Amino acid sequence: MLRVGLTGGIGTGKSTASNFFKEIGAFVFDADNEAKNLLSSNDVVQHELISEFGTDIINPSGEIDKKKLARVAFQDVDHQRRLNSVVHPYIYDLIDNSYDKVLSDGKHNVFIIDAAMIYESGYDIHLDYVIVITAQLKNRMERTLDRNTLTREEILKRMEFQWTEEEKVNMADFVIHNDGTEKELNNNIKSLMKKLI
Repeated sequence: MLRVGLTGGIGTGKSTASNFFKEIGAFVFDADNEAKNLLSSNDVVQHELISEFGTDIINPSGEIDKKKLARVAFQDVDHQRRLNSVVHPYIYDLIDNSYDKVLSDGKHNVFIIDAAMIYESGYDIHLDYVIVITAQLKNRMERTLDRNTLTREEILKRMEFQWTEEEKVNMADFVIHNDGTEKELNNNIKSLMKKLI
């Protein structure tokens, strides 16, 4: 079973692409979602993050407040690195365990790791291929603002902590440009899946 990374900057349509891969038979491990789950379900991760960033990141119930953590973590590169150094090892373990389980089930040919920071974390060396979803900045900004979760300034700040589109494209095994319709994206994914298997 191939181990394939799926990555792209904020607003490129990576999550939509990942859903299309799932629809046509790939197993998709959503690393960003699993990281969020860790914050609420893993006591060790919670304690490590509080040790790293202090009690400012917890809410009145004593749990980690994801918005507060994001504000702290995305203030500069150093804080981002500190967050990743706590969370990434746990995510890697979850990926390995999930891969072994899916492999033994024998129902999938392709195991996709959907993650924003595959290159930034160095995880690309553990993969057979990396697919990069890319899009023009105006489209990325429009899509992200449509979600109503981040301001323009917050979006630009997050973009600063990710590799540029150009850097990712230069490293990628496959690139999907997502500036058209969802149907076009789906067709591109179907033809790429045929190449993979």
